[in-house]
Amino acid sequence: MNKLVRRFRTLPIRARLSMLVAAAVAFAVAAVSVTCWFIVQGKLYDQVNADLNKMSQPQRWSDVQGLLSTCPQKPVETDLSGLRAHGSYYLQLVKKDGTACVSATSTGVVKVSDEDKDVIKNADSGEGTYRNGTDSEGNSVRVLTIPLMVSEGMGSPPQQYPDTALLIATPLKGTEGTLNDLALILLLVSGVGVLGAGAAGLAVARAGLRPVDKLTEAVEHVARTEDLSIRIPVEDESDDEIARLSRSFNSMTSSLANSHELQQQLIADAGHELRTPLTSLRTNIELLTRSEETGRPIPEADRKALLASVKAQMTELASLIGDLQELSRSEGQRGERVQVVSLEDTVESALRRARLRGPELTINASLDAWYTRAEPAALERAVVNILDNAVKFSPEGGTIDVQLTEGTLTVRDHGPGIPEDELPHVFDRFWRSPSARALPGSGLGLSIVARTVEQSGGQVTLARADGGGTVATIRLPGAATPPPEAP
Repeated sequence: MNKLVRRFRTLPIRARLSMLVAAAVAFAVAAVSVTCWFIVQGKLYDQVNADLNKMSQPQRWSDVQGLLSTCPQKPVETDLSGLRAHGSYYLQLVKKDGTACVSATSTGVVKVSDEDKDVIKNADSGEGTYRNGTDSEGNSVRVLTIPLMVSEGMGSPPQQYPDTALLIATPLKGTEGTLNDLALILLLVSGVGVLGAGAAGLAVARAGLRPVDKLTEAVEHVARTEDLSIRIPVEDESDDEIARLSRSFNSMTSSLANSHELQQQLIADAGHELRTPLTSLRTNIELLTRSEETGRPIPEADRKALLASVKAQMTELASLIGDLQELSRSEGQRGERVQVVSLEDTVESALRRARLRGPELTINASLDAWYTRAEPAALERAVVNILDNAVKFSPEGGTIDVQLTEGTLTVRDHGPGIPEDELPHVFDRFWRSPSARALPGSGLGLSIVARTVEQSGGQVTLARADGGGTVATIRLPGAATPPPEAP
C-alpha cells in the first residue's frame, strides 16, 4: 500500500488529478448503480410476492386430503385450476416434521428449510414468510410458506389445518435474468462514465494547469538566462490561487530585478568612489617611493603634507568600506541583534563624539527618556551620522540644537541649508551635494541613517529650517518607560 502511495505521488499532477476525478466519479457511479440495482430487485421481488400471495388462496378440503394421503413427495392429481393461470409454479404441503407432499401439477419439488418449519410452529399468528430457495434440480425459486387454510365447501369459511403449511413457489429465472441484464447495463454505463470522467479530468487538469506551465517555463527561463524582466500575464479580475501565485511571482521577479539593479548601481558607485582616493594614494606613494629611489629627498614640509594626505585618504577608504559593509548586511543578520534600546542614552553617546569632532561649535541638547526596539550599534551610528552632517555644515562658532521628545529626535544646524531641488536625493546612495563634494565623506551616511530608521519601524526626514540651516527629524516607535522584562 505504501509503495502504491509513493508511486502515486511521483506521477505528474495532471495524471494524479485525472485519476482522482475518475476515482471520485467511479465511486459515485458505483453507489448510484448499486442503489438502482437493489431498488429494481426490491420492486421485482415485490411483484413476485404479490403473485405468490394471489396463489395462496384457501385450498379445497378434497385437494388437501388427496395431497396428504400420498406423503411424502408422491405427486398426486389435484384440481388446482386457479394456480394454472399463473404458469409454472411449485405447490406442496409441508408437515411439521419437514415432510413434503407434492402436487402432480407442481413444476418440481422445493427443498424444505427451517424457515418453513418455523411457520408451522408459529401457525397461531397466521403469518407466512417469503424467501429464496432452490428446487431439487438446483433452480432458484421464490417461496411463500403460510399456515394451511382449507375450505370444506362453497361458502364455508376457511379454517386452519393443524401442523401443516402450504408452500407455493415460482421460478426466479426471469427475474434473475432481468437483474443480470440490468447489472450488465449499469456496469457498461459505469465504465463509460468512468472513462469519460478520466478524459474530462485530464482536459480540466490541462486547462487548469496551463498557467502553472507558464509559470514553470518562466522560472526555468530565469534560471537559465537570469533574465528578471520576464512577467506572467494575469487577468485583473482574476483572484484564484493561480492568479495569486502568478502575481507573487511577478512581484518577486520585479523585486529581484530592482535589487539586482541596485546592486549593480552600488558596485558601480562604489568603484567610482574608490577610484579617487586610490588614485590619490597611488600618486602620493609613488612620489615618496621615487624620492627614496633617486636619493632626492622631498622637503620636510612637503613630505609631512604627503603623509597627512595619505593618512586622510586611508581614513576615507576605511570609512567608505565600513559604510559599504553596513549597507550590505542582510535583514537576518540585523534581526539577531535587535533589542530594547534607550534612545536618550544613544543620543548622549553620539553627542559626546560630535563635540569631539566640532569643539568650536555649541551643541544644545534637551533629551527626554524614550525606549525603542533597534540594533544598538546601528542606531548609534545613524544618530552620529546625523550629528556629523550638522557639524560638517555648521559655520565656525555656530550652534546645533538637539531635542528628543516622545520618540522624535530633531537636529537643527545653522549652516547654508539644502536647496529645495536637492532634498529628494539626500538619502540616495553616494549622492553628494555639489557644494559639499570638496568636503570629506562617502555619500553613504544619510543612506545608512534612512535604512537603520526604517528597519526600526521609524521615519527620517531632512528639510530646510526656518531662518536658515537644516533640520533633520527621526521618529521612532516605542515608549517613555522600558517594557517589563520577559519572565
